[in-house]
Amino acid sequence: MATKALTKQTIPTLAELYENKEAMLKRNQLNIILNAEPKKEWVLVHPMTKQGYLPIDRVEYLLTMIFGSWNVEVKSIQLLANSVVATVRVHVINPVTGLAEFQDGVGAVPIQIDSKAGSGAIDFAHMRSNAIQLGAPAAESYAFKDAAEKWGKIFGGF
Repeated sequence: MATKALTKQTIPTLAELYENKEAMLKRNQLNIILNAEPKKEWVLVHPMTKQGYLPIDRVEYLLTMIFGSWNVEVKSIQLLANSVVATVRVHVINPVTGLAEFQDGVGAVPIQIDSKAGSGAIDFAHMRSNAIQLGAPAAESYAFKDAAEKWGKIFGGF
């Protein structure tokens, strides 16, 4: 098996960093945007958890406005204990460097079980018929938002 040689990178000096002020300012502007709080009117309160969250349509809007081009790659959807778990990778084009970047995210949703007396948390005999149909997209949505939040607070990472 051939091994790939690592390319040696030189670390720029402080003077070299400051020479390219335009690139530094653009990167800093992007970081300021990514780490800003989301618009307060966009943050909703979840009826069950009473926690603030940013709806997925706002996350998609912000990704489009900031990065322009993005897409979601579903890496896996699986059953883990009594939950549907999704892993996704969100790909973007960095508007400053023009390079492709990605963040991975994970989301999980409990499988819905009928509330029959004596049914345990993993009693698949009493699993609702549409539990996976509802759970898989919800888990994917949570995973998508988890990935986006890694770019910064503006995507709802409170």
